[in-house]
Order: sequence, then structure tokens, then C-alpha cells
Amino acid sequence: MKLVADFKKFTMRGNLIDLAVGFTVGAAFSTVAKSLVNDIIMPPIGLLMGSSDFSDLFLVLKHGDVLGGPYTTLADAQTAGAVTINYGAFLNNCIALALVAFAMFVVIRIVNRAEDALEAQFVDPPQPGEPTEKKCPFCRSTIHIKATRCPHCTSDLGTTTNGHE
Repeated sequence: MKLVADFKKFTMRGNLIDLAVGFTVGAAFSTVAKSLVNDIIMPPIGLLMGSSDFSDLFLVLKHGDVLGGPYTTLADAQTAGAVTINYGAFLNNCIALALVAFAMFVVIRIVNRAEDALEAQFVDPPQPGEPTEKKCPFCRSTIHIKATRCPHCTSDLGTTTNGHE
């Protein structure tokens, strides 16, 4: 029964729930990015390259037993049992990855800027001549004056209230 209780405690942690939500949103976002690549971006690129569909770019390693080549589409080659290298599908996936990474970069950048703007509203600017940094008593690294934990050595510096410990 201890195992079940420990598992329940583990699954109910906030981090695991956040991870599950992030994974679900990421999977949905990935589906949208793949659709963007396959349905919007790649058809014009394929048209410019002289191919009607970019995902139909492949290299035949061994012709199929059912039908010999040449094959006009990847589906024809797979139906015939041919062994192929599907570099067009690989390129589609690489472009989808780049788009997802760029979109996540933009989202994270927007969130960071919003957090910085929100934090700036609630943080009192330092008075002229007032120190903004201090030395960690454990590792002697320079840290923010209001830090309660050193980001370098992770030592607990104690909580400060109105400048007093």
C-alpha cells in the first residue's frame, strides 16, 4: 500500500501536472506546425522545385517485387514494396521542427518581456547611491541585493524583510 500512496503523491505533484499540460499543448502545437508545413508552406516550394508534392521526394534503393519502377509517388513505391529513402518527408519534418522552435522562441520571448514589465511595476527602483549587489558569504560571487539564495552555489542566504534578517 505504501507504493500506491507514494505513486499517488508523485502523480499529484504540481510539476508533473504542469508537465502533462505542457506535453498536451506541445503535441497539439506540433500538429498545427506540421499542417502549416505540409499544407501551406511546402506546396508552393514543391511547385517551384517542379514537384507537385515535396513529401513525394524519395530515392529508390531496391525496386518492389510487385511492380517495377519508375514510381511517380512515394505511395506507389510503398505499395509496390520498394525500399526507399524518403528525404522529402525528412525535409518536411526538419522544417516543422524549425517552425516549432521559432514559434516557441517567440512565445517565450513575449512571456519574458511581459514578466519583466510586470516585475518592473512592483519593484522599487534603487535610490541613488544605494547598493544593488552584494557578495555571497559562501562563494563570494556577486549577486542581487535582494537575493535569498545564491544562484551560483545555491546557499540559503536567509529571508530578508525590510533589509533585516
